[in-house]
Amino acid sequence: MREIAPEQLQARIRAENPWWSGGGIDADQKSLTPRAYLDLFLPLVTDIGIRRAVVLMGPRRVGKTVLIHHTIQVLLERGIEPTQIAYVSVDHPLYNDLGLDALVDLYRAASRSSTSKTTYIFFDEIQYLKGWEVHLKSLVDSHSFLKVIVSGSAAAALSLKSHESGAGRFTDFLLPPLTFYEYLDLLGQGALLEEREVEGKPLFRATDIQALNESFLHYLNYGGYPEVVFSETIQSNPSRFIKGDIIDKVLLRDLPSLYGITDVQELNKLFTALAFNTAGELSLQDLSSNSGVAKNTIKRYIEYLEAAFLIRRVHRIDESAKQFRRARSFKVYLTNPSMRAALFAPAAPESQELGALAETAVFSQYFHDEDAQLHYCRWKRGEVDMVRLNAAQKPIWAVEVKWSNRYATRTQELKALITFCTSNGLSHAWVTTKTASLTAKEGGLAIHFIPTSELCYTVGHNIVHGKRQPDDFF
Repeated sequence: MREIAPEQLQARIRAENPWWSGGGIDADQKSLTPRAYLDLFLPLVTDIGIRRAVVLMGPRRVGKTVLIHHTIQVLLERGIEPTQIAYVSVDHPLYNDLGLDALVDLYRAASRSSTSKTTYIFFDEIQYLKGWEVHLKSLVDSHSFLKVIVSGSAAAALSLKSHESGAGRFTDFLLPPLTFYEYLDLLGQGALLEEREVEGKPLFRATDIQALNESFLHYLNYGGYPEVVFSETIQSNPSRFIKGDIIDKVLLRDLPSLYGITDVQELNKLFTALAFNTAGELSLQDLSSNSGVAKNTIKRYIEYLEAAFLIRRVHRIDESAKQFRRARSFKVYLTNPSMRAALFAPAAPESQELGALAETAVFSQYFHDEDAQLHYCRWKRGEVDMVRLNAAQKPIWAVEVKWSNRYATRTQELKALITFCTSNGLSHAWVTTKTASLTAKEGGLAIHFIPTSELCYTVGHNIVHGKRQPDDFF
């Protein structure tokens, strides 16, 4: 049997790096609109003052590979020599059993680049290299001339392991599904809102709330992934793309290969149940009773699904903002509401599912903000949808997410929110609505009502543009 020759490997490397000969990235990649997160990602890549690798994480099909290539194009435009920039897709079969050091040697042989200059090397789909985190740490420690950037979709193999063996050597960067801000920006619909300053922070108000909500409904059903936004063909059958190319590949390939899962049907059934109940309160006991699967197994599966960026758990606090030592219940959110539409059916304008989808959308705007300690509060006499705690575990803000204008004229019905805020020393509370925008007073508490679509846009905008401080609501 013939073996693959080094020349063939070098040819593959050269094919992945067209700028070595052509001066730029492929035209198809270049034509795509950059994600807004490019401006946040670039400084991590270009910071060569400290020896740290950058770990780009995120769900499938959110544009990590495109982000890498747009980053490469910026480096080229800034005068970095083309051969000092390398891209390697680790999951290519030709690279089986090759460690990162071997891939660096292969790049050196293929490019004939200088070892005396800083080299930017991008390893895509890194999770398919067994023990990648050990390889990466060794690479950072032993090659001072390398700036290494890796990306992958299986978050457990990225975030969890990077913190274990790469402490002080890795910087994590999360690329989330599209925020509502990015969604409108990509479609050129930013004129649907205008900027106003509130307490020194941008707050965006709709110029036409009905038109904005039409776009927001479209975002809830189809807006999480760049490819879906621009394709009417995919929108006509979101299940084929989102379920087939994103969800099923994670459930049927990524997680089983990473964690040795043998009963993929069990895992698939659990995820379907969680997706159907997005924004709902669940317990391991209920999930176990309904499925016949042991609680420990379900707990492990939920951790896997969260690691793969399909869901996020939110933990419960009590009326005094104390966390439970043995929490029996929790909330689960899809990381993007459009996954629910792909699994079941797109939500109609007056669908009863819109409340849960709106809450899921609000939560997902904070997805990139990994420092956000988001909880929900529930006690015997009430519940609050979303509460943020500071480092001292004290509430900073509280919000009720509603897809209705009902409470804007019935503030007395917001008893749980009012009780929680006043008992925890908060002077303001937020309630999202369908279209209503006003501030009401209830005792000493100011309750701000804001359309859900406006809030989602504002949060997404302010995170991307660095306008939001840790204690800010928007």
